[in-house]
Amino acid sequence: MDGSVLTLLSVLGALAIGAISPGPSFVLVARTSIAVSRGAGVAAAVGMGAGGVVFATLTLLGLHALLVQVGWLYLVLKVAGGLYLIHLAVRIWRGAAEPVRVPDGAAKSHGILRSFGIGLATQISNPKTAIVYASIFAALLPASPPAWVLLALPPAVFLVETGWYTIVAVAFSAGRPRAAYLRSKAWIDRLAASVIGALGIRLVMDAAKPS
Repeated sequence: MDGSVLTLLSVLGALAIGAISPGPSFVLVARTSIAVSRGAGVAAAVGMGAGGVVFATLTLLGLHALLVQVGWLYLVLKVAGGLYLIHLAVRIWRGAAEPVRVPDGAAKSHGILRSFGIGLATQISNPKTAIVYASIFAALLPASPPAWVLLALPPAVFLVETGWYTIVAVAFSAGRPRAAYLRSKAWIDRLAASVIGALGIRLVMDAAKPS
């Protein structure tokens, strides 16, 4: 196998392992799939993939070097990302007791666009993900990779991220998970909100620690 192809596959494999690790993105896609619809869950998955493309592109453009040189920028990103996750957690918690309303027609289309936007925002709200991308790229990419590898990385990242979260969306929108959710919606939503909120608080607290 060509060395460049092996390098590309190694990078994508490492990113896939990172995507599979549970986090706010996983919680959001799973909840969206069972609370709204499979289509909304897939839309959120596409948003996650788009967020991955943002991180991959920025990393290739030198985001990691910028964050290292401009320390306060990383702190600002941490606080902003943490506050967004806390805001999302509060919204989920407040809506925990509300009944599920399955949208249709134009409202359904709007719901899918909204799910995509929330998925994208959730993915890019964690600046630590940028560090993960930068670390993987720095460790596995050669100093001067072929141009085709650089061009192939963003769309390949999109396929990896979207593919994994689509699997999550399809799995959690199946009949049994959805029925279980409807029986225990309030508790499940509050658990999801607690996980997302805890991650947001952790980001803000990390930013507040003296360096």
